[in-house]
Amino acid sequence: MAGLQSGAPTPEAITVHSQSKVLEVSFSDGTEFRIPFELMRVYSPSAEVQGHGPGQEVLQTGKREVGLTELEPVGNYAVQPSFSDGHNSGIFSWDYLYFLGSQQDKLWADYTARLALAGVERDAPMPEKSGKSCASH
Repeated sequence: MAGLQSGAPTPEAITVHSQSKVLEVSFSDGTEFRIPFELMRVYSPSAEVQGHGPGQEVLQTGKREVGLTELEPVGNYAVQPSFSDGHNSGIFSWDYLYFLGSQQDKLWADYTARLALAGVERDAPMPEKSGKSCASH
């Protein structure tokens, strides 16, 4: 099935906690993760965030207070969140949610390092877009 490795854990429960801004996901292998919306947003699997190839990632800033306005199922393999900043093009497979949950510490460390390397604060507003969009490629 698309988005799932054979035998990979699947979600048994997904709960949106709007107040604490976390997505709680319980998987079939007994693990449970509380994934902050901010982490989901800065690591969105969308082309807008990941780019169209290695080295084209767009560093996300100013996402600490981002909320989740909607969470739609995508088949039996993923969910598509809509964030309060308007971003809604990332499709989060069960494998990717498991990855985000299980690798949170490393992902936060990598994100902090990328911010420092770019000389940008975590809460800095995103720069204005240059007029190029994914559709123009």
